Amino acid sequence: MKIAISACLLGRNCRYNGEIKKNQELIDLLSKDELIPFCPEDYCYGTPRPSMDLINTNNEIKAVCNTTLKDLTPPLQDYANNFFNKHDDIELFIGKDRSPSCGVKSAKVYTTDKSLITINGTGIMAKEAIDRKIKAIDAEEYLKDNYEFSC
Repeated sequence: MKIAISACLLGRNCRYNGEIKKNQELIDLLSKDELIPFCPEDYCYGTPRPSMDLINTNNEIKAVCNTTLKDLTPPLQDYANNFFNKHDDIELFIGKDRSPSCGVKSAKVYTTDKSLITINGTGIMAKEAIDRKIKAIDAEEYLKDNYEFSC
């Protein structure tokens, strides 16, 4: 199976703060699959970089830099479009939980004054996967489902 997966889960140093978030358990579970890593934030803004949050502005979700308050969405959306156009045979999208780019059902979404709206939001790239009808799941949920399935 061809799986798009957040590059940080494979151990790539691409998180906003430079931390490594390799998930060996997930890598082992997917050892027979073709893994296609992605990281729109690193590609667009480098590592390390200021953090960003999802902000609901006029019923539109945007990725906004926490230091400059700049809308970072357009380059992230372009990256997602280009990625899925290039890899049009992706069967599964596994995103990093709570990521404003890759979180599938776990990203925090705030109002413009930083009041929390939900902890179940969808990141910019994950939304593109879902819009393209690609099965999408957060990494922690994938591990949980596979653990429950194997018990």
